[in-house]
Amino acid sequence: MYLEHYGLREAPFRITPHTDFFFAGGNRGATLEALIYAISNDEGIVKVTGEVGSGKTMLCRMLLEKLPATVETVYLANPSYSRDEILHALAAELQLELPEGRPSLLLKALQERLLQSYAAGRRVVVLIDEAHAMPGETLEEIRLLSNLESSRHKLLQIVLFGQPELDERLAQPDLRQLKERITHNFGLEPLRRTDIGPYLMFRLRAAGYHGPDIFSPRALQDIDAASEGLTRRINILADKAMLAAFAANTHLVDQPQVQAAVKDAQFAPLPAASKASPLRPMLLALPLGLALTLGAYWAGRQSVAADAAPPAAAAAPTAQTPATAPSAAAPEAVTAPEATPAPQEPAATPGAESAPAETPAATSAAPLPADLPPNTGRLTRQALAAHQAWLPQADDRHYVLQLLAVRGSATREVEAFLAQAARDLPPGTLRAYYRTAAEGPRWGVTYGDFPDRNSAVTALAALPEAIRNTRPYPRQVQRLR
Repeated sequence: MYLEHYGLREAPFRITPHTDFFFAGGNRGATLEALIYAISNDEGIVKVTGEVGSGKTMLCRMLLEKLPATVETVYLANPSYSRDEILHALAAELQLELPEGRPSLLLKALQERLLQSYAAGRRVVVLIDEAHAMPGETLEEIRLLSNLESSRHKLLQIVLFGQPELDERLAQPDLRQLKERITHNFGLEPLRRTDIGPYLMFRLRAAGYHGPDIFSPRALQDIDAASEGLTRRINILADKAMLAAFAANTHLVDQPQVQAAVKDAQFAPLPAASKASPLRPMLLALPLGLALTLGAYWAGRQSVAADAAPPAAAAAPTAQTPATAPSAAAPEAVTAPEATPAPQEPAATPGAESAPAETPAATSAAPLPADLPPNTGRLTRQALAAHQAWLPQADDRHYVLQLLAVRGSATREVEAFLAQAARDLPPGTLRAYYRTAAEGPRWGVTYGDFPDRNSAVTALAALPEAIRNTRPYPRQVQRLR
């Protein structure tokens, strides 16, 4: 009813998942990329949990769209399947002729079908929604399905989507074998207060809106309190509040309109166990290693504080003077990108000696972002300068390894992460970026420059274990622009 009033081409806050309205903020985009990497390059079962209305189904739809063409996907949305029914449903989705007789014959036929896909270079992924509501025997059958394998590789990748009750189910003794087979755990946390404004504007823009902010700060505050950060609730409240503003013949959604929407929605408070502590979103921000980053921050506080002090004058830097070089010259020596596509063999890179001679001019010609936080540390500024020098000449088809992606307010964590990573990675291979996106300012740390995805995956496997534990993933250069 209010589309013409706001100049919209479609409804911006439908609760039905629509991938054009996928919001990458609130760690959703990072989780999606990590899921794609885990499914494409790993074995075992992947689990995604989140409260009702947190965006699990939207994430699942995005996976179906974004997975490579070499991946066959099966989406099972019915949680009431029995043990035998889930086998038949899987066979039907794979267009497998159903054999008559014992379930063992069906399982054998299913394995043969998966072997054919594997021989053709294709992976089969089963996405199971509402997994928390599945009977125990069906969950046990999922575990048995995960055992289907060739002589060297698993034939079936399984992703479980469920509410927090799924974690409680998996903690039961009779499902401990299934829990042991889960290799990646992702948690979708409610959006934070600072994410809600960008989220609403992102969806409005996706629906065709071109004007200024519609929601006042007081309106955002009330939406945050009433929705508790759940995207479905945010959508419902925003839709009702905009309808109220339309009825009042105003374009601004303020506190009275939101209060009317809250009264009409009648949301019940979330269970206390579902409300995350302020630290929990960072600890669950897989696969970007925020827990390790926080640990590095606390372990390296003294060294970071020392880095923040004005450095003493020193001689011109060379390629052999990494973290101890003066801050005025360090970007060229410490983090200038090397010409190699294989950072796992930095010593053999012939272009490494020439990089310090070529990079200073490029670095000085690329100023750092004007909105850089004032507490940005020395190592972060060096990595930023390296990124600014490297990106204009980088090939969009190349890949980097994304080591870290956090909010713009996490400046100290970025500095601590770089201090930790610089001890494990060769000089000149780390870069950092800072940008303002739809969901707000973001920090990112990348590593290397690889001609294709396979090279990036090979380099990922060669990373030191401490860096691999942060679960980095390949990212195409064009997505950094």
